[in-house]
Order: sequence, then structure tokens, then C-alpha cells
Amino acid sequence: MVFCSATTVSEARQLEAGGVDAIIAQGYEAGGHRGTFTGDPAIGTAGTMALVPQIVDAVGVPVIAAGGIFDGRGIAASFALGASGVQIGTAFLACPEANVQPVYRVALRSANDESTSVTRCFTGRPARVVRNRFVMEMAGEEDAALAFPLQASLVMPLSMAKDESKRADFLPIWAGQGVAKLREMPAAALVEKLVTEASGIDRACRGIGE
Repeated sequence: MVFCSATTVSEARQLEAGGVDAIIAQGYEAGGHRGTFTGDPAIGTAGTMALVPQIVDAVGVPVIAAGGIFDGRGIAASFALGASGVQIGTAFLACPEANVQPVYRVALRSANDESTSVTRCFTGRPARVVRNRFVMEMAGEEDAALAFPLQASLVMPLSMAKDESKRADFLPIWAGQGVAKLREMPAAALVEKLVTEASGIDRACRGIGE
């Protein structure tokens, strides 16, 4: 099975024409690297709730919603908009099973709804991260970033400092816009919680319809 990310309807149509089995509609809220692959990366900035129904209406393959989905409300909304599934990433970073550094966890705990931004300064490709010293100081210099993945070869040594406080200044903290909604619990418990929340909303909506 081949799944690929799209950040615009145009990209989704290209993927369908290329024979993918499903398309991940990646909204601008998503953490980590942007899945855009055509034209200007600045174009693919539609949010998940706006992007999903447009891609669903434009293609015939299943669509998976991604970006800013942290609880049952986001899952239920995605299905209501026509998605066949959801992709959840950042919500699992607070789970004990997540292999992230202690300084990464500290940054996640202190983040709020205004803490993230998209930058090219870490790898050369646009990616959403929690802002730290490096992101802010590089804000006016992103055009000088090397092409992906060469930029990472320059930045990686900075993020390996022995002093944890210094490491936090330069470590890429990949995270989506909903980072403030993280819940610290085992992954299995989080999955059960998400299913329960989404199922409850679905039942409530069915009751309204009846």
C-alpha cells in the first residue's frame, strides 16, 4: 500500500493520477516537515478542516486527515468532513513510549497555542517546530538555508551540546499547533481515550439526527 501526503488539491490529484492507494491531507497545523512537493511551499497553507473536504471531493481514493488532531473532537470532525481515517503524531509525544530527549519533553510541556512556527532553518525543508533561540535568530536568514538535507548537516552538531540548556536552544522540537493539548499517559491509554471520545461524539450526533 502506498500512502502519500498532499497539502493542496492539486497535489492530491497528482498523487491519485500516480496510483497511490490513499492520500494524507496534511493541514498547515501539522507538526514536523510539510508534505508539500510542488510549486511554492508557501501555497500549501490550508488548515486541516478546510483542506480535507476539498481533497475528498476532488479524488476517488480514501483520504486521511492530518494536522491539529489531538482528541476525539478532531477525529469526529475529520470523519464528518469525509475522511476515511486520521493520522495523529504530536499527540503521542507526551507518552512515555515516545523516544524524545528530556529537554524535548520540557519544551513540549511549556508550549502553548502561540509557540510553534514553520521554518526551513533546521533541514532546508519547511517544518513546524516549537520556537527556540535558533528559530528566532534564523527568522530573517531562512533564504540562506542550504537545500534539504544539507542544512541539517550544519545544524545537527549544535543540537548535540553536552549542556542541556544549550541543547534546548538548538534542538528541533517538531510539534503541531495543538501542542498545548498534550496529555501525558501511556500510548495504549491515549488510543482508548481517543476512541471513547470520538465514539461519544458520533453517538451524540446520531441522536441529534434522529
